[in-house]
Amino acid sequence: MAAEQEPADPLAPQPASGDAEGRPETRDLRRYSTVEELLKEKLSEAIGGWRGAVESAIPTLLFAVVWSVRRDLREALLAAGAAALVFLVLRVLQRQDVRFILYAAAGVGISAFFALRSGRAEDAFLPGMIQNAGLLVLLVVTNLLRWPVFGFVVGVAEPEVFAQDPTWWRKHRGIITVACRLAWVLVALNVVRLGIMVPLYFAEQVAALAVAKVALGWPAYLVALTAMGAILVRGRTPIDTTAAGS
Repeated sequence: MAAEQEPADPLAPQPASGDAEGRPETRDLRRYSTVEELLKEKLSEAIGGWRGAVESAIPTLLFAVVWSVRRDLREALLAAGAAALVFLVLRVLQRQDVRFILYAAAGVGISAFFALRSGRAEDAFLPGMIQNAGLLVLLVVTNLLRWPVFGFVVGVAEPEVFAQDPTWWRKHRGIITVACRLAWVLVALNVVRLGIMVPLYFAEQVAALAVAKVALGWPAYLVALTAMGAILVRGRTPIDTTAAGS
């Protein structure tokens, strides 16, 4: 019986000719000169580019604005849902990927469930705070264990390799190091979000929650992306093509 073939490492040196050189994942990853360059492109793909990020943020922004102006929970939820629906229809008509707007629609639906179930407008913000807390714990624990979440972003971006070896990226210390740095930026962002929004939630300050949600949502995320971008642009961590394991 033939021995099981070891999963290929897309960053490992490849022979000058043969099937390995022709595989899409090999051609893709070996064209990067640094880890930062690799992660910058994969992170952009993971959030659907700028359009995907904006489409995910606008329904939440509309909820906050309509609530601040109208003080009507149902109207605010309907405005957010309508925005998500418009973006979804546009994506379908253009035959483009609808994953990211579906994520936004799911967020609106969950927020509506919490708020309508309790009848308290501040509960529309509760799912987001729970998500932030869960993400904060996940990022800290995985960083401390040297299994950064952003490493998996790189891993799943190469589905054929990921299917064979989901941890191939851990063979490269540079990827682990830079992925941890990016995760600490999001740790700081979520600490700030929770530090401001949790007290406002318990004080039932709905208008202040709406303002904080807007300010600490897309604008704060842009700041975090800028910080991560600086790490990726200024960094020059070499890709180790000779790594054999973690």
